[in-house]
Amino acid sequence: MRLILSLILPFLTFFTIGKPISGIFCLILQITLIGWIPATIWSVYALSQYNTDKKIAKSVAVAR
Repeated sequence: MRLILSLILPFLTFFTIGKPISGIFCLILQITLIGWIPATIWSVYALSQYNTDKKIAKSVAVAR
């Protein structure tokens, strides 16, 4: 669901993963038509990093 959100409204993805400052900056970038593509790419990348961090944290918690 977050992936679809990051493609349609990239700035909202940052708010859902707990990075509101990045979300505001992404919104400013997204306002321009040219900035929409970089904002989308940045949003998808941030989402993948968030998912990776969650998996690492889960595996560390299980190992303890």
